[in-house]
Amino acid sequence: MGMRMGVRWGSAAGLALVTMVLGISSGSALSAQETRVLGLHETVRTALDQSREVRSANLGLEEANELVSEAWSSVYPTVDFNASYTRNISPSVNFLPAAIFDPSAGPDDYIAVQFGADNTWQSTIAVEQPLFSAGAFLGVGAAGRYRSLQEEVVRGRVQSVVTRVRGSYYGLLLAQEQARLIENSVRRVRQSLEETKALNRAGLSSDYDVLRLEVELANLLPNLRRAENAVERSRRQLAVELDLPANEFLEVSGSLASMDLEDLSANSPDNREILSFVGFGDFGVENAEEAVSLAQELRSDLRQLELTQSLRKTEMRLEQVEYLPRISLFGNYVINAQDNGSPSFFGRGDGQRAYSRNVGIQVSLPIFQGFSRDARIDQKRAILRQAETETEYASDQARSEVRTLVEQADEAFLRATGQRLAVTQAQRGFEIASAQYREGLGSQLELTDAEVALRQSEFNYAQAVYDYLVARAELDQATGRVPLVDVDVAAGSEE
Repeated sequence: MGMRMGVRWGSAAGLALVTMVLGISSGSALSAQETRVLGLHETVRTALDQSREVRSANLGLEEANELVSEAWSSVYPTVDFNASYTRNISPSVNFLPAAIFDPSAGPDDYIAVQFGADNTWQSTIAVEQPLFSAGAFLGVGAAGRYRSLQEEVVRGRVQSVVTRVRGSYYGLLLAQEQARLIENSVRRVRQSLEETKALNRAGLSSDYDVLRLEVELANLLPNLRRAENAVERSRRQLAVELDLPANEFLEVSGSLASMDLEDLSANSPDNREILSFVGFGDFGVENAEEAVSLAQELRSDLRQLELTQSLRKTEMRLEQVEYLPRISLFGNYVINAQDNGSPSFFGRGDGQRAYSRNVGIQVSLPIFQGFSRDARIDQKRAILRQAETETEYASDQARSEVRTLVEQADEAFLRATGQRLAVTQAQRGFEIASAQYREGLGSQLELTDAEVALRQSEFNYAQAVYDYLVARAELDQATGRVPLVDVDVAAGSEE
């Protein structure tokens, strides 16, 4: 029995030694890296400045602006200039009846007549101004709607980046909190183990009590390593969102365990900065309808669908106006010149040049095109109905999502409020159990249970605060009022 206990103790001690060595080496490696501490405001600003997703959306907006310029070109006049030069190596010859020049010539007599000279020049300036073209003006409107759609796409992308970065920031805080709580548990269990060993040497504690704490410590150490890995994973995810080097060591300010959701002034400056991001709208369960109303008005994906629906309607009208005539004013100015021998630009005299000027009005009315226009109109009408259906479905989905997020935020807030009291009670319970155990009035099992209850209650509170912050971040995006995009964090007013 003694040998078996010794082997188990040796394994636990060896594991502790390995963990300590790994912790020292890990700490040395981290200290060699550059540490960057970010608050939530700076983190979000950095993401907006560095986000490749936002850059891509802005490039799409640039394309839309150029499409608007291109659409306006169909309304403005067009001016074309054409010039050509031809060297006739063998000028063309036609045969005319000789009777034209000699009445006495026979019917089969012909005279070869050369048409054209060795050198021929021609230049034309053509101007056309549309007077009536319904398709052109509708095209300008369609391009403007497309630009509005792209502007909303940019807004939606920025909102998505901010919400995602907030979630990553909160996730890193939760991972750090879990690692800290497990580290505290390891410290408390080690302290209890030392005290139990002292009691065991004095004959006041059994070998089983020592063994139980050794087993508990051995179980905690892998959990600590797992929690530390989760912290590193959360750091890497946040670094990707910020487009920062993977080797940059990030730290975020704030603490979920010490955050007071009920009294903003009771928090540290870092926690107040975090909570300032969730101060837009008192969306409790009783105000869910207000949140739904905001979502219908401001939510980016619904706006995009409405703009898409409007764009599809314009595209259908573009096909319908193909039945209308197109009227345009035109004018041409033409210069022709010819000469023989060596080329002389546009001839050597007035006898070798000719001018032509004309203006007019042109009316084009398509009559029949094999039913293709009807088919295109029906296609656009079907696409429009599809867009209307998608908008209605998304609107219903948005109402459901907003109500769910309001309920989740409300539940997490109430859970955090209740769990805060549980942490205080668990802390007091652990202090009582520790004192009783040191006095020999309590069992080691009671001490272990009290320590587990304390760790669990502390993590439950941090988890509740995290759930509340995440739900509020998602609710901000769902209602279309995202900090640093639609509302100012400092003043809480719309930008």
